[in-house]
Amino acid sequence: MATANVTKVDYYEVLSVSRDASDQEIKTAYRKLAMKFHPDRNPNNPDAEERFKECGEAYSVLSDADKRAAYDRYGHAAFQGAAGGGNPFAGGFAGQDLGDIFGDLFGEMFNVGGGGGGRRASRVQRGRDLKYDLTIEFEEAVFGVEREIKIRRLEMCAECKGSGARQGKSAVTCTQCGGRGQQRFQQGFFSVARTCSVCGGTGTVIVDPCQTCRGETRVQVEHTILVKVPAGVEQDTRIRYQGEGEGGKFGGPAGDLYVVLTVKDHKFFEREGDDLHCVMPISFPQAALGTELEIETLEGTATLKVPEGTESGKEFKLRGKGVPHLNSHGKGDLIVEIRVKTPTKLSKAQKELLRQLGETMVVENTPTSRGGLFGKVKDIFS
Repeated sequence: MATANVTKVDYYEVLSVSRDASDQEIKTAYRKLAMKFHPDRNPNNPDAEERFKECGEAYSVLSDADKRAAYDRYGHAAFQGAAGGGNPFAGGFAGQDLGDIFGDLFGEMFNVGGGGGGRRASRVQRGRDLKYDLTIEFEEAVFGVEREIKIRRLEMCAECKGSGARQGKSAVTCTQCGGRGQQRFQQGFFSVARTCSVCGGTGTVIVDPCQTCRGETRVQVEHTILVKVPAGVEQDTRIRYQGEGEGGKFGGPAGDLYVVLTVKDHKFFEREGDDLHCVMPISFPQAALGTELEIETLEGTATLKVPEGTESGKEFKLRGKGVPHLNSHGKGDLIVEIRVKTPTKLSKAQKELLRQLGETMVVENTPTSRGGLFGKVKDIFS
């Protein structure tokens, strides 16, 4: 029996956002679509229900920095069993409670549960992830490099140890929401819960703040980090440093730091995967008679033997002279394309020699087919 080839829709397309969309853009797009396809608004509509589930799955990945990075690198294979390889997210979404995904968003839109209860936000919050753009030379991307970078980030206040309150003091219950963390409003059929504007949903407020952080629980600190760039990285490679992002609020865990690499162009090498490409010009006599060339590689020079009768555009491969495979063994190749250079300024003596040579060579100057795709298509209709 034939096996169906099912292709999943791209998560960015599901939410109609670009691949470089910010976290807030992703959240806004999801809220809009989730409201549109929510089952309560589309009863007995299986298509809307399916779209609702797709949006939830896409949001669960793109709203999580680690999962998003894995998806950007591996696509849907990042969350599939065997295809996931060593990816920690392999295994798909089986068993995942999508209600957890929707909880925070829909808690503010629908009166879920009907009991008038709500979810009070935890004071403890994970710190934000940080991004650092690092530009390196072409050779550094090939061989690897270590760089020290300085970042300014929020870290837990040492004076109050992240509580935000003056020593010996603590937070008190919010009088605006009575400690519930939410305020409720009636809008038509819905009872809408909104985060308390005074306590920010935590249910408590600090009335006697720490003098060092002024109740913010964190302070700005400049930090130096040694970035180890492995050999074989390429443009837009992201290196993650767990726990090196901003410190969490009220003692929460720190976010992560993502170092995003920009690789400068080489003066003549171009990279395709782990292969390098370059063009080597030679003269007509060298192409006709053959020659040996000293080719510059990233690890010194190498000899390339060009056989006689070589035509312009011919490519030669120097094995193992390319870029090391990232996190693996072996290297790519160096591909050298030969370009026969036609002289544009000749002396009188050179012209005479070429004229004499031309008289000894017979070339039938009649048109021929261009060949290739154009020629094949032409043959079909001829």
